[in-house]
Amino acid sequence: MHRRAGAVIAAGALVAGAIGVAPSAAEPSAPEPGTALSWTTCGTERYPRMECASLPVPLDHADPGGERITLALSRIRHTSRTFDGPLLVNPGGPGASGRDLAGFVAESLPAELAARYDVVGFDPRGVGASRPALTCRPGHSAPVRPDSVPRDADEERRNAARAAAFAKACGDAHGRLLPHIGTVSAAHDVDAIRRALGVPRIDYLGYSYGTYLGAVYARLYPQRVRRAVLDSVVHPGGVWYDANLAQDHAFDARHKAFLAWVARHHAAYGLGTDPARVEARWYAMRAALRERPAGGRVGAAEAEDTFLPGAYHSGHWPVLAAAFSAYAKDGDERPLVAAYESLAAPDGTTDNAYAVYTAVECRDARWPRSWDVWHRDTWATHAKAPFSTWNNAWYNAPCAFWPVPSLTPPDVANAAVPPVLLFQATEDAATPYEGAVAAHRLLRGSRLVVERGGGDHGVTLRGNACADRILARYLETGEVPRGDGGAGPDAVCPARPEPDPAAAPGRASAVHGALAPPRAN
Repeated sequence: MHRRAGAVIAAGALVAGAIGVAPSAAEPSAPEPGTALSWTTCGTERYPRMECASLPVPLDHADPGGERITLALSRIRHTSRTFDGPLLVNPGGPGASGRDLAGFVAESLPAELAARYDVVGFDPRGVGASRPALTCRPGHSAPVRPDSVPRDADEERRNAARAAAFAKACGDAHGRLLPHIGTVSAAHDVDAIRRALGVPRIDYLGYSYGTYLGAVYARLYPQRVRRAVLDSVVHPGGVWYDANLAQDHAFDARHKAFLAWVARHHAAYGLGTDPARVEARWYAMRAALRERPAGGRVGAAEAEDTFLPGAYHSGHWPVLAAAFSAYAKDGDERPLVAAYESLAAPDGTTDNAYAVYTAVECRDARWPRSWDVWHRDTWATHAKAPFSTWNNAWYNAPCAFWPVPSLTPPDVANAAVPPVLLFQATEDAATPYEGAVAAHRLLRGSRLVVERGGGDHGVTLRGNACADRILARYLETGEVPRGDGGAGPDAVCPARPEPDPAAAPGRASAVHGALAPPRAN
Protein backbone atom coordinates (compact mmCIF):
# COMPACT_ATOMS: atom_id res chain seq x y z
CA MET A 1 0.00 0.00 0.00
CA HIS A 2 2.98 2.31 0.21
CA ARG A 3 3.39 3.57 -3.32
CA ARG A 4 6.13 5.70 -4.82
CA ALA A 5 5.24 8.93 -6.58
CA GLY A 6 7.84 9.15 -9.33
CA ALA A 7 6.63 8.88 -12.90
CA VAL A 8 2.95 8.90 -12.09
CA ILE A 9 2.93 12.69 -11.59
CA ALA A 10 2.71 13.41 -15.31
CA ALA A 11 -0.13 10.96 -15.74
CA GLY A 12 -1.84 12.50 -12.76
CA ALA A 13 -1.70 15.91 -14.40
CA LEU A 14 -3.40 14.54 -17.51
CA VAL A 15 -6.15 12.87 -15.52
CA ALA A 16 -6.69 15.88 -13.30
CA GLY A 17 -7.33 17.96 -16.40
CA ALA A 18 -10.38 15.86 -17.22
CA ILE A 19 -12.40 17.01 -14.26
CA GLY A 20 -16.04 18.00 -13.96
CA VAL A 21 -17.90 19.62 -11.09
CA ALA A 22 -20.13 17.41 -8.99
CA PRO A 23 -23.67 18.78 -8.77
CA SER A 24 -24.60 19.93 -5.29
CA ALA A 25 -27.24 18.11 -3.31
CA ALA A 26 -29.95 20.19 -1.72
CA GLU A 27 -28.75 21.45 1.64
CA PRO A 28 -30.43 19.50 4.44
CA SER A 29 -32.17 21.40 7.15
CA ALA A 30 -30.38 22.30 10.36
CA PRO A 31 -29.02 19.24 12.16
CA GLU A 32 -31.37 17.60 14.59
CA PRO A 33 -30.28 17.61 18.24
CA GLY A 34 -27.77 14.97 19.26
CA THR A 35 -25.68 14.08 22.26
CA ALA A 36 -23.02 16.73 22.86
CA LEU A 37 -19.48 15.42 22.63
CA SER A 38 -16.85 16.23 25.23
CA TRP A 39 -13.42 16.10 23.59
CA THR A 40 -10.31 15.49 25.68
CA THR A 41 -6.66 15.37 24.72
CA CYS A 42 -5.45 11.84 23.95
CA GLY A 43 -2.43 12.58 21.76
CA THR A 44 0.15 9.95 20.98
CA GLU A 45 3.79 10.33 20.02
CA ARG A 46 2.85 10.01 16.38
CA TYR A 47 -0.41 11.98 16.53
CA PRO A 48 0.07 14.52 19.35
CA ARG A 49 -2.95 16.64 18.32
CA MET A 50 -5.45 13.80 18.65
CA GLU A 51 -8.52 14.29 20.81
CA CYS A 52 -10.95 11.62 22.01
CA ALA A 53 -14.60 11.45 23.00
CA SER A 54 -17.21 8.82 23.72
CA LEU A 55 -20.75 8.70 22.38
CA PRO A 56 -23.64 6.68 23.81
CA VAL A 57 -25.90 5.19 21.13
CA PRO A 58 -28.85 2.81 21.30
CA LEU A 59 -27.97 -0.87 21.22
CA ASP A 60 -31.09 -1.26 19.08
CA HIS A 61 -31.71 1.79 16.91
CA ALA A 62 -35.34 0.70 16.59
CA ASP A 63 -35.61 1.24 20.36
CA PRO A 64 -33.88 4.60 20.91
CA GLY A 65 -35.01 4.75 24.53
CA GLY A 66 -33.63 1.33 25.39
CA GLU A 67 -30.23 0.01 26.37
CA ARG A 68 -27.25 2.07 25.28
CA ILE A 69 -23.71 1.20 24.29
CA THR A 70 -20.72 3.51 23.79
CA LEU A 71 -18.66 4.37 20.73
CA ALA A 72 -15.06 5.60 21.05
CA LEU A 73 -14.23 8.54 18.77
CA SER A 74 -11.07 10.40 17.82
CA ARG A 75 -10.49 13.72 16.11
CA ILE A 76 -7.77 15.82 14.55
CA ARG A 77 -9.30 19.27 14.72
CA HIS A 78 -9.24 21.76 11.85
CA THR A 79 -6.84 24.70 12.09
CA SER A 80 -7.89 26.75 9.09
CA ARG A 81 -10.35 29.64 9.22
CA THR A 82 -12.11 27.87 6.37
CA PHE A 83 -13.96 24.90 7.84
CA ASP A 84 -15.35 22.17 5.57
CA GLY A 85 -16.88 20.15 8.38
CA PRO A 86 -16.09 16.61 9.53
CA LEU A 87 -14.42 13.94 7.42
CA LEU A 88 -15.34 10.56 8.94
CA VAL A 89 -12.86 7.80 8.16
CA ASN A 90 -13.07 4.01 8.45
CA PRO A 91 -10.21 1.55 7.77
CA GLY A 92 -12.21 -1.61 7.08
CA GLY A 93 -12.21 -4.97 8.78
CA PRO A 94 -14.91 -5.47 9.91
CA GLY A 95 -13.46 -5.44 13.40
CA ALA A 96 -10.69 -2.88 12.89
CA SER A 97 -10.19 0.08 15.19
CA GLY A 98 -10.51 3.38 13.34
CA ARG A 99 -9.25 5.89 15.86
CA ASP A 100 -5.63 6.06 14.65
CA LEU A 101 -6.83 6.39 11.07
CA ALA A 102 -7.94 9.95 11.83
CA GLY A 103 -4.34 10.84 12.61
CA PHE A 104 -3.01 9.03 9.56
CA VAL A 105 -5.44 10.72 7.16
CA ALA A 106 -4.86 14.17 8.63
CA GLU A 107 -1.10 13.60 8.33
CA SER A 108 -1.30 12.22 4.77
CA LEU A 109 -3.62 14.71 3.07
CA PRO A 110 -2.11 17.95 1.76
CA ALA A 111 -1.61 20.15 4.81
CA GLU A 112 -3.81 23.02 3.60
CA LEU A 113 -6.64 20.58 2.84
CA ALA A 114 -6.36 18.66 6.11
CA ALA A 115 -6.44 21.96 8.01
CA ARG A 116 -9.97 22.59 6.71
CA TYR A 117 -11.41 19.37 8.15
CA ASP A 118 -12.13 17.85 11.49
CA VAL A 119 -10.88 14.34 10.64
CA VAL A 120 -12.91 11.98 12.79
CA GLY A 121 -12.18 8.31 13.42
CA PHE A 122 -14.17 5.85 15.48
CA ASP A 123 -14.16 2.33 16.82
CA PRO A 124 -17.34 0.69 15.50
CA ARG A 125 -19.66 -0.95 17.99
CA GLY A 126 -17.99 -3.85 19.75
CA VAL A 127 -14.49 -2.80 18.65
CA GLY A 128 -11.46 -1.60 20.60
CA ALA A 129 -12.28 1.14 23.08
CA SER A 130 -16.01 1.09 22.31
CA ARG A 131 -18.02 -0.58 25.05
CA PRO A 132 -18.88 -3.34 25.42
CA ALA A 133 -16.02 -4.82 23.39
CA LEU A 134 -16.59 -8.32 22.04
CA THR A 135 -14.37 -11.29 22.80
CA CYS A 136 -15.68 -14.80 22.15
CA ARG A 137 -13.03 -17.48 22.63
CA PRO A 138 -9.68 -16.14 23.84
CA GLY A 139 -6.70 -17.81 22.19
CA HIS A 140 -8.69 -19.20 19.26
CA SER A 141 -6.02 -17.95 16.84
CA ALA A 142 -3.00 -18.93 18.94
CA PRO A 143 -0.33 -21.08 17.30
CA VAL A 144 0.00 -23.85 16.40
CA ARG A 145 -3.46 -24.27 14.85
CA PRO A 146 -4.56 -27.39 13.00
CA ASP A 147 -3.45 -27.50 9.38
CA SER A 148 -5.94 -25.59 7.24
CA VAL A 149 -6.12 -28.25 4.54
CA PRO A 150 -7.70 -31.40 5.99
CA ARG A 151 -6.05 -34.68 5.05
CA ASP A 152 -9.21 -36.69 5.62
CA ALA A 153 -12.84 -36.46 6.74
CA ASP A 154 -11.91 -36.72 10.41
CA GLU A 155 -9.64 -33.67 10.24
CA GLU A 156 -12.32 -31.71 8.41
CA ARG A 157 -14.90 -32.64 11.06
CA ARG A 158 -12.55 -31.59 13.85
CA ASN A 159 -11.95 -28.19 12.26
CA ALA A 160 -15.68 -27.72 11.69
CA ALA A 161 -16.28 -28.58 15.35
CA ARG A 162 -13.66 -26.00 16.31
CA ALA A 163 -15.53 -23.34 14.28
CA ALA A 164 -18.82 -24.39 15.86
CA ALA A 165 -17.26 -24.05 19.31
CA PHE A 166 -16.24 -20.50 18.48
CA ALA A 167 -19.78 -19.64 17.36
CA LYS A 168 -21.24 -21.16 20.53
CA ALA A 169 -18.78 -19.21 22.68
CA CYS A 170 -19.89 -15.98 20.97
CA GLY A 171 -23.52 -16.78 21.66
CA ASP A 172 -22.80 -17.66 25.27
CA ALA A 173 -20.78 -14.48 25.87
CA HIS A 174 -22.75 -11.97 23.80
CA GLY A 175 -26.13 -13.44 22.87
CA ARG A 176 -27.88 -10.20 23.83
CA LEU A 177 -25.55 -8.10 21.63
CA LEU A 178 -25.13 -10.24 18.51
CA PRO A 179 -28.49 -9.33 16.89
CA HIS A 180 -27.30 -5.70 16.89
CA ILE A 181 -23.74 -6.16 15.56
CA GLY A 182 -23.78 -5.65 11.80
CA THR A 183 -23.32 -3.14 9.03
CA VAL A 184 -26.82 -1.67 9.16
CA SER A 185 -26.48 -0.99 12.89
CA ALA A 186 -23.02 0.50 12.27
CA ALA A 187 -24.47 2.78 9.57
CA HIS A 188 -27.05 4.07 12.03
CA ASP A 189 -24.15 4.69 14.42
CA VAL A 190 -22.43 6.81 11.76
CA ASP A 191 -25.50 9.02 11.62
CA ALA A 192 -25.55 9.24 15.40
CA ILE A 193 -21.96 10.50 15.17
CA ARG A 194 -23.05 13.05 12.58
CA ARG A 195 -25.81 14.33 14.85
CA ALA A 196 -23.43 14.53 17.80
CA LEU A 197 -21.03 16.56 15.67
CA GLY A 198 -23.86 18.99 15.00
CA VAL A 199 -23.64 19.06 11.21
CA PRO A 200 -26.26 18.46 8.50
CA ARG A 201 -23.88 16.46 6.26
CA ILE A 202 -20.58 14.63 6.48
CA ASP A 203 -17.72 13.75 4.18
CA TYR A 204 -16.66 10.10 4.34
CA LEU A 205 -13.51 8.15 3.43
CA GLY A 206 -13.75 4.36 3.76
CA TYR A 207 -11.28 1.65 2.85
CA SER A 208 -12.03 -2.02 2.17
CA TYR A 209 -15.02 -3.10 4.34
CA GLY A 210 -15.39 0.62 5.03
CA THR A 211 -16.57 0.99 1.43
CA TYR A 212 -19.52 -1.28 2.15
CA LEU A 213 -20.30 0.58 5.37
CA GLY A 214 -20.18 3.83 3.40
CA ALA A 215 -22.45 2.49 0.66
CA VAL A 216 -24.99 1.27 3.22
CA TYR A 217 -24.88 4.60 5.05
CA ALA A 218 -25.40 6.48 1.78
CA ARG A 219 -28.40 4.28 0.99
CA LEU A 220 -29.99 4.89 4.40
CA TYR A 221 -29.07 8.60 4.65
CA PRO A 222 -28.35 9.96 1.14
CA GLN A 223 -29.27 13.51 2.15
CA ARG A 224 -26.60 13.40 4.87
CA VAL A 225 -23.68 12.74 2.50
CA ARG A 226 -21.70 15.72 1.21
CA ARG A 227 -18.80 13.82 -0.37
CA ALA A 228 -17.85 10.15 -0.15
CA VAL A 229 -14.70 8.28 -1.15
CA LEU A 230 -14.73 4.46 -1.32
CA ASP A 231 -11.26 2.94 -1.76
CA SER A 232 -10.82 -0.79 -2.56
CA VAL A 233 -14.44 -1.61 -3.04
CA VAL A 234 -16.38 -4.56 -1.64
CA HIS A 235 -18.66 -6.20 -4.21
CA PRO A 236 -22.09 -5.21 -2.89
CA GLY A 237 -23.67 -8.27 -4.51
CA GLY A 238 -21.27 -10.75 -2.90
CA VAL A 239 -21.89 -10.11 0.78
CA TRP A 240 -20.37 -12.23 2.25
CA TYR A 241 -20.11 -15.91 1.24
CA ASP A 242 -19.57 -15.28 -2.47
CA ALA A 243 -17.12 -12.46 -1.74
CA ASN A 244 -14.92 -14.83 0.24
CA LEU A 245 -14.92 -17.44 -2.53
CA ALA A 246 -13.91 -14.72 -4.99
CA GLN A 247 -11.12 -13.71 -2.62
CA ASP A 248 -9.74 -17.26 -2.67
CA HIS A 249 -9.07 -17.12 -6.41
CA ALA A 250 -7.69 -13.58 -6.20
CA PHE A 251 -5.38 -14.34 -3.26
CA ASP A 252 -4.01 -17.36 -5.09
CA ALA A 253 -3.29 -15.25 -8.17
CA ARG A 254 -1.58 -12.62 -6.06
CA HIS A 255 0.52 -15.25 -4.27
CA LYS A 256 1.60 -16.56 -7.67
CA ALA A 257 2.58 -13.00 -8.62
CA PHE A 258 4.80 -12.90 -5.53
CA LEU A 259 6.42 -16.24 -6.41
CA ALA A 260 7.01 -15.06 -9.98
CA TRP A 261 8.71 -11.96 -8.56
CA VAL A 262 10.92 -14.23 -6.42
CA ALA A 263 11.84 -16.16 -9.57
CA ARG A 264 12.75 -12.94 -11.39
CA HIS A 265 15.10 -12.15 -8.52
CA HIS A 266 16.90 -15.47 -8.39
CA ALA A 267 20.16 -13.57 -7.93
CA ALA A 268 18.88 -12.27 -4.59
CA TYR A 269 17.04 -15.33 -3.29
CA GLY A 270 18.54 -18.33 -5.10
CA LEU A 271 15.25 -20.21 -5.42
CA GLY A 272 15.27 -20.67 -9.19
CA THR A 273 14.14 -18.76 -12.23
CA ASP A 274 11.05 -20.85 -13.05
CA PRO A 275 7.96 -19.61 -11.16
CA ALA A 276 6.45 -23.10 -11.16
CA ARG A 277 9.54 -24.55 -9.48
CA VAL A 278 9.59 -21.72 -6.96
CA GLU A 279 5.93 -22.41 -6.21
CA ALA A 280 6.70 -26.10 -5.71
CA ARG A 281 9.40 -25.18 -3.21
CA TRP A 282 6.96 -22.96 -1.31
CA TYR A 283 4.45 -25.82 -0.99
CA ALA A 284 7.27 -28.15 0.04
CA MET A 285 8.10 -25.68 2.82
CA ARG A 286 4.44 -25.63 3.84
CA ALA A 287 4.32 -29.44 3.98
CA ALA A 288 7.46 -29.55 6.11
CA LEU A 289 6.04 -26.99 8.51
CA ARG A 290 2.95 -29.12 9.02
CA GLU A 291 5.16 -31.92 10.33
CA ARG A 292 7.57 -29.70 12.28
CA PRO A 293 6.46 -26.12 13.01
CA ALA A 294 9.28 -23.58 12.82
CA GLY A 295 10.29 -22.41 16.26
CA GLY A 296 7.40 -24.42 17.64
CA ARG A 297 5.09 -21.62 16.41
CA VAL A 298 4.86 -21.56 12.61
CA GLY A 299 2.99 -24.55 11.28
CA ALA A 300 1.27 -24.86 7.92
CA ALA A 301 -1.66 -22.61 8.87
CA GLU A 302 0.68 -19.99 10.34
CA ALA A 303 2.80 -20.09 7.16
CA GLU A 304 -0.32 -19.15 5.18
CA ASP A 305 -1.05 -16.39 7.68
CA THR A 306 2.51 -15.09 7.31
CA PHE A 307 2.49 -14.92 3.53
CA LEU A 308 -1.07 -13.60 3.21
CA PRO A 309 -0.01 -10.00 4.00
CA GLY A 310 2.09 -10.18 0.84
CA ALA A 311 -1.16 -10.53 -1.10
CA TYR A 312 -2.33 -7.26 0.46
CA HIS A 313 0.87 -5.27 0.12
CA SER A 314 3.85 -5.98 -2.13
CA GLY A 315 6.05 -3.98 0.22
CA HIS A 316 6.24 -7.16 2.31
CA TRP A 317 7.69 -9.22 -0.54
CA PRO A 318 11.40 -8.68 0.22
CA VAL A 319 10.99 -9.78 3.86
CA LEU A 320 8.83 -12.77 2.90
CA ALA A 321 11.15 -13.83 0.09
CA ALA A 322 14.19 -13.64 2.38
CA ALA A 323 12.43 -15.79 5.00
CA PHE A 324 11.33 -18.30 2.36
CA SER A 325 14.84 -18.48 0.93
CA ALA A 326 16.52 -18.96 4.30
CA TYR A 327 14.20 -21.84 5.18
CA ALA A 328 14.15 -23.54 1.77
CA LYS A 329 17.89 -23.27 1.05
CA ASP A 330 19.52 -23.43 4.47
CA GLY A 331 16.89 -24.79 6.84
CA ASP A 332 17.15 -21.55 8.83
CA GLU A 333 13.82 -21.06 10.61
CA ARG A 334 14.63 -17.78 12.31
CA PRO A 335 13.67 -15.32 9.52
CA LEU A 336 10.39 -17.18 8.98
CA VAL A 337 9.52 -17.03 12.68
CA ALA A 338 10.46 -13.35 12.75
CA ALA A 339 8.22 -12.66 9.73
CA TYR A 340 5.35 -14.46 11.44
CA GLU A 341 5.81 -12.50 14.64
CA SER A 342 5.93 -9.22 12.71
CA LEU A 343 3.14 -9.78 10.20
CA ALA A 344 0.72 -12.40 11.46
CA ALA A 345 1.07 -13.42 15.09
CA PRO A 346 -1.96 -12.74 17.32
CA ASP A 347 -1.66 -9.68 19.54
CA GLY A 348 -3.81 -7.91 22.09
CA THR A 349 -6.36 -6.87 19.46
CA THR A 350 -6.78 -10.21 17.68
CA ASP A 351 -9.48 -11.82 19.81
CA ASN A 352 -11.62 -8.68 19.71
CA ALA A 353 -11.12 -8.05 15.99
CA TYR A 354 -12.02 -11.62 15.06
CA ALA A 355 -15.08 -11.64 17.32
CA VAL A 356 -16.45 -8.50 15.64
CA TYR A 357 -15.47 -9.72 12.18
CA THR A 358 -17.55 -12.86 12.59
CA ALA A 359 -20.38 -11.03 14.37
CA VAL A 360 -20.75 -8.56 11.49
CA GLU A 361 -20.32 -10.91 8.57
CA CYS A 362 -22.43 -13.72 10.02
CA ARG A 363 -25.24 -11.29 10.85
CA ASP A 364 -25.15 -9.21 7.65
CA ALA A 365 -26.21 -11.89 5.17
CA ARG A 366 -27.15 -15.53 4.80
CA TRP A 367 -24.44 -18.20 4.90
CA PRO A 368 -24.89 -21.88 4.07
CA ARG A 369 -25.99 -23.73 7.18
CA SER A 370 -25.26 -27.15 5.70
CA TRP A 371 -21.59 -28.15 6.00
CA ASP A 372 -22.02 -30.16 2.80
CA VAL A 373 -22.20 -26.87 0.88
CA TRP A 374 -18.99 -25.56 2.49
CA HIS A 375 -17.27 -28.90 1.84
CA ARG A 376 -18.26 -28.92 -1.83
CA ASP A 377 -17.48 -25.27 -2.58
CA THR A 378 -14.22 -25.16 -0.64
CA TRP A 379 -12.73 -28.30 -2.18
CA ALA A 380 -13.78 -27.14 -5.66
CA THR A 381 -12.14 -23.76 -5.10
CA HIS A 382 -9.06 -25.28 -3.45
CA ALA A 383 -8.47 -27.41 -6.55
CA LYS A 384 -7.91 -24.22 -8.56
CA ALA A 385 -6.64 -21.87 -5.84
CA PRO A 386 -4.87 -23.78 -3.07
CA PHE A 387 -2.91 -20.97 -1.41
CA SER A 388 -5.45 -19.83 1.21
CA THR A 389 -8.85 -21.29 0.32
CA TRP A 390 -9.18 -23.61 3.31
CA ASN A 391 -7.56 -21.03 5.60
CA ASN A 392 -10.23 -18.55 4.53
CA ALA A 393 -12.99 -21.14 4.90
CA TRP A 394 -12.08 -21.86 8.53
CA TYR A 395 -11.83 -18.14 9.24
CA ASN A 396 -15.44 -17.72 8.14
CA ALA A 397 -16.76 -21.14 9.16
CA PRO A 398 -18.36 -19.94 12.44
CA CYS A 399 -21.04 -18.41 10.21
CA ALA A 400 -22.26 -21.93 9.41
CA PHE A 401 -23.13 -22.31 13.09
CA TRP A 402 -23.93 -18.73 14.10
CA PRO A 403 -26.36 -18.50 17.03
CA VAL A 404 -28.50 -15.64 15.66
CA PRO A 405 -30.26 -15.52 12.28
CA SER A 406 -28.83 -13.55 9.40
CA LEU A 407 -30.35 -10.48 7.79
CA THR A 408 -31.02 -9.70 4.14
CA PRO A 409 -28.42 -7.16 2.92
CA PRO A 410 -29.83 -3.80 1.85
CA ASP A 411 -29.83 -2.86 -1.81
CA VAL A 412 -27.17 -0.15 -2.03
CA ALA A 413 -28.26 1.11 -5.46
CA ASN A 414 -28.47 4.86 -5.09
CA ALA A 415 -29.60 7.68 -7.32
CA ALA A 416 -30.02 10.22 -4.53
CA VAL A 417 -26.49 10.55 -3.20
CA PRO A 418 -24.05 13.15 -4.62
CA PRO A 419 -21.31 11.76 -6.90
CA VAL A 420 -19.22 9.19 -5.04
CA LEU A 421 -15.54 8.74 -5.88
CA LEU A 422 -14.32 5.12 -6.14
CA PHE A 423 -10.70 3.95 -6.21
CA GLN A 424 -9.63 0.44 -7.18
CA ALA A 425 -6.45 -1.44 -8.11
CA THR A 426 -7.02 -3.91 -10.93
CA GLU A 427 -5.13 -6.77 -9.26
CA ASP A 428 -6.32 -6.22 -5.69
CA ALA A 429 -6.98 -9.61 -4.08
CA ALA A 430 -8.91 -8.65 -0.95
CA THR A 431 -11.54 -6.72 -2.90
CA PRO A 432 -11.32 -7.89 -6.51
CA TYR A 433 -11.81 -5.38 -9.31
CA GLU A 434 -15.28 -6.61 -10.26
CA GLY A 435 -16.64 -5.24 -6.98
CA ALA A 436 -15.70 -1.68 -7.88
CA VAL A 437 -17.30 -2.05 -11.31
CA ALA A 438 -20.51 -3.31 -9.68
CA ALA A 439 -20.58 -0.45 -7.16
CA HIS A 440 -19.87 2.07 -9.94
CA ARG A 441 -22.92 0.77 -11.78
CA LEU A 442 -25.15 0.92 -8.69
CA LEU A 443 -24.12 4.38 -7.47
CA ARG A 444 -25.50 6.72 -10.12
CA GLY A 445 -23.14 9.54 -10.96
CA SER A 446 -20.18 7.86 -9.24
CA ARG A 447 -16.70 8.04 -10.75
CA LEU A 448 -14.23 5.13 -10.83
CA VAL A 449 -10.49 5.77 -10.64
CA VAL A 450 -8.46 2.68 -11.48
CA GLU A 451 -4.87 1.94 -10.57
CA ARG A 452 -4.01 -0.17 -13.59
CA GLY A 453 -1.72 -3.09 -12.79
CA GLY A 454 -1.75 -2.34 -9.07
CA GLY A 455 -2.09 -5.27 -6.71
CA ASP A 456 -1.98 -3.56 -3.32
CA HIS A 457 -5.09 -3.16 -1.20
CA GLY A 458 -5.76 0.52 -0.64
CA VAL A 459 -4.94 3.02 -3.40
CA THR A 460 -5.06 6.51 -1.92
CA LEU A 461 -2.65 8.07 0.56
CA ARG A 462 -0.12 5.35 -0.30
CA GLY A 463 2.14 7.56 -2.41
CA ASN A 464 0.40 7.30 -5.80
CA ALA A 465 0.56 10.97 -6.82
CA CYS A 466 -2.02 10.53 -9.58
CA ALA A 467 -4.64 9.00 -7.28
CA ASP A 468 -3.88 11.37 -4.43
CA ARG A 469 -4.24 14.37 -6.72
CA ILE A 470 -7.76 13.27 -7.72
CA LEU A 471 -8.66 12.53 -4.10
CA ALA A 472 -7.47 15.92 -2.86
CA ARG A 473 -9.28 17.82 -5.59
CA TYR A 474 -12.52 16.01 -4.86
CA LEU A 475 -12.33 16.67 -1.12
CA GLU A 476 -11.36 20.29 -1.69
CA THR A 477 -13.87 21.25 -4.40
CA GLY A 478 -16.22 18.32 -5.09
CA GLU A 479 -14.77 17.94 -8.59
CA VAL A 480 -14.73 14.45 -10.09
CA PRO A 481 -13.21 12.97 -13.25
CA ARG A 482 -15.60 13.64 -16.12
CA GLY A 483 -15.89 10.08 -17.41
CA ASP A 484 -18.28 9.02 -20.14
CA GLY A 485 -21.11 7.61 -18.08
CA GLY A 486 -20.11 4.03 -18.90
CA ALA A 487 -19.29 1.13 -16.62
CA GLY A 488 -15.54 1.38 -17.14
CA PRO A 489 -12.95 3.61 -15.48
CA ASP A 490 -13.39 7.36 -15.53
CA ALA A 491 -9.69 7.91 -14.83
CA VAL A 492 -6.65 5.65 -14.86
CA CYS A 493 -3.51 5.91 -12.75
CA PRO A 494 -0.46 3.69 -13.25
CA ALA A 495 0.65 1.41 -10.44
CA ARG A 496 3.87 1.96 -8.58
CA PRO A 497 6.89 -0.19 -9.53
CA GLU A 498 7.40 -3.60 -7.98
CA PRO A 499 9.56 -3.61 -4.85
CA ASP A 500 13.32 -3.78 -4.98
CA PRO A 501 14.67 -6.92 -3.25
CA ALA A 502 17.08 -4.72 -1.32
CA ALA A 503 14.34 -2.34 -0.14
CA ALA A 504 13.67 -1.93 3.55
CA PRO A 505 10.15 -2.78 4.77
CA GLY A 506 7.64 0.01 4.16
CA ARG A 507 6.46 2.30 6.93
CA ALA A 508 3.44 0.91 8.71
CA SER A 509 0.27 2.95 8.91
CA ALA A 510 -3.17 2.92 10.45
CA VAL A 511 -4.59 2.04 7.04
CA HIS A 512 -2.16 -0.78 6.45
CA GLY A 513 -2.69 -2.21 9.90
CA ALA A 514 -6.41 -2.37 9.33
CA LEU A 515 -6.30 -3.62 5.76
CA ALA A 516 -3.80 -6.36 6.46
CA PRO A 517 -4.98 -9.76 7.65
CA PRO A 518 -6.63 -11.18 9.58
CA ARG A 519 -8.99 -11.31 6.69
CA ALA A 520 -9.85 -7.73 5.89
CA ASN A 521 -12.61 -7.22 3.38
